[in-house]
Amino acid sequence: MAIRDILLSGGHAFTPSEEKIVRVLLTDYPAAGLGPATALARRAGVSDPTVGRLAVKLGFDGYPAFQHTLLAEVEARLHSPLLMMEAKRPPAEAGTAGAFAAYFASVIDSLEKSVSATPPQSFERAAKLVMDPKRKVSLVGGRFSGFIASMLAAYLGQMRADVRDLGPLSPARFDLLVDIGRADTLIVFDYRRYQADIVSFAEQAASQGARIVLFTDPWCSPVTEVAEVTIMTQVQAASPFDTMAPVMAQAEAFASYLIADLDPAARERIERLEAIRDNNRVTLGGGNRPPRSIGPGGPVDENTQNGE
Repeated sequence: MAIRDILLSGGHAFTPSEEKIVRVLLTDYPAAGLGPATALARRAGVSDPTVGRLAVKLGFDGYPAFQHTLLAEVEARLHSPLLMMEAKRPPAEAGTAGAFAAYFASVIDSLEKSVSATPPQSFERAAKLVMDPKRKVSLVGGRFSGFIASMLAAYLGQMRADVRDLGPLSPARFDLLVDIGRADTLIVFDYRRYQADIVSFAEQAASQGARIVLFTDPWCSPVTEVAEVTIMTQVQAASPFDTMAPVMAQAEAFASYLIADLDPAARERIERLEAIRDNNRVTLGGGNRPPRSIGPGGPVDENTQNGE
């Protein structure tokens, strides 16, 4: 468990002086805990020994052990593929088959851990924000997670109106903030090494009253600070690159959760969409019209082939 989560868990009875330290740590996390104990004590307005006692109460041998754990968190948060290259390199004797098996095993492990990474109540709260018909919903994600944001936007667009995939955040896209306010829900996908543009966009949207639903990893994007709901998943894999497989599974699970509790209006919307697709032959096997065969120039209607 991350130190931030320990501080927020409510499992400790802090003294008033210890609460002052906790407030400083959470207000400027993790930077406040990376300096000397004396500096932290001074910022909190308490004595140096109080800092040590707090560290012990949190389950550490002392402030140095607390700080070591915090540094490890920061290092894990900022790891780039280059830094992880050697650490995640499969042993030479494993061979190609072994490397494939090890990778899939690590992804399966992350998937299994992700099942219990977020309390069910968080999904319930997120669902209320996302399916409230009075709210508009926008989605945004990073270099890789943006594709999953687009996928979830496509699912949501079948269930309700006013869903917008913001796509990559070019400077011009920040103009969209002018129309985001208290009637908006912004769904954000952001995973280590967190993107500055995603964080900035989310923070500005939140400052204008938008409600933020964040999908992130156990190290937590800075967007956590402004998110009303944070949904976490494991992303570690036997590779220099984090895996997006659990992220996609989680997005699909969220869509499935929403579909299971659709109101009649949303169900009617999906039925009307299916009718539109059938009428326009968007998918194979839809409607009562004969399907078009594929000719050299593209799809050809069977009636045209018969000279009609």
